[in-house]
Amino acid sequence: MSAISELSALRSGGGRPRTPEEKAALRRENNRDNKAAYLFLAPWFLGLIVITIGPLLASLYLSFTRYSLLQPPEWIGVQNYLDMLGDSRLHHSLQVTLTYVVVGVPLQLAFALAVAVVLDRGMRGLPLYRSVFYLPSMLGGSVAIALLWRQMFGTDGLVNQVLGWVGIQSTTGWVSDPSYALWTIILLHVWTFGSPMVIFLAGLRQIPVMYHEAAAVDGATRWTRFRRITLPLLSPIIFFNLVLQLINAFQSFTQAFVVSGGTGGPADSTMFYSLYLYQKGFGQFQMGYAAAMAWLLVLIVGVLTAVNFLLSRFWVFYDD
Repeated sequence: MSAISELSALRSGGGRPRTPEEKAALRRENNRDNKAAYLFLAPWFLGLIVITIGPLLASLYLSFTRYSLLQPPEWIGVQNYLDMLGDSRLHHSLQVTLTYVVVGVPLQLAFALAVAVVLDRGMRGLPLYRSVFYLPSMLGGSVAIALLWRQMFGTDGLVNQVLGWVGIQSTTGWVSDPSYALWTIILLHVWTFGSPMVIFLAGLRQIPVMYHEAAAVDGATRWTRFRRITLPLLSPIIFFNLVLQLINAFQSFTQAFVVSGGTGGPADSTMFYSLYLYQKGFGQFQMGYAAAMAWLLVLIVGVLTAVNFLLSRFWVFYDD
């Protein structure tokens, strides 16, 4: 009998009660397997403790201190959290960020779903189109794209030139006007639709064609089939993209930082919460206050995610 067969027989017991010797041998074998597993998992556990859990606990401690990076932390209790209640710029940054999330995320998901539906109909060169449409998601958060976006929406940028070609003379500096600056960044967010689009496309490919064929035989229009079949069956994918993009949108930083030159201007119209946190921590060296702001952001994102999970039972449909 081979070693593998002997081990299998030992683990199965051969249909009879195991002897104490067999039980001891099985425990030794399991211990060897566990040691090997822990050995391979050790780098991950080390990274989890050193890179994730350690900084989290450190930032939680610093949120209760006055810390300037230049002097040792001084314990002040919940004073940082109380100061946030009277910080008008913080309240404004929350308003700007919520506007960005509430407007940008639904528009991005709607556009991504529309493109995915078009691609799902089948066309030549589909892998090429899929790659091209996914490219903005890879580049949208980069400094280079943000700089390009600032140039395009500047006073002499491409947008005003295109408007001039169609007879609309505009000298508006879209990124320097408080009325439009935030909306240019929202447009940049919508442009990075590639990641949810690919996920939508994968979900659409999993919907059985027979459902649409049966509905078409019964006289259902394309819109009815989309509303009654596609959307309900795709709702878990929509929910997944919604939660993912919601969390990512709250963490947006690079676009506002580059477009506004790090000021959140004009007139704080692009003062994202993450940008104000950066200014407090690394501009004014109020690291304790910045840590408290970070934990407030964690709380806000956690509450909104929990609310989404609670509401999902009313509109997300699973196979069961």
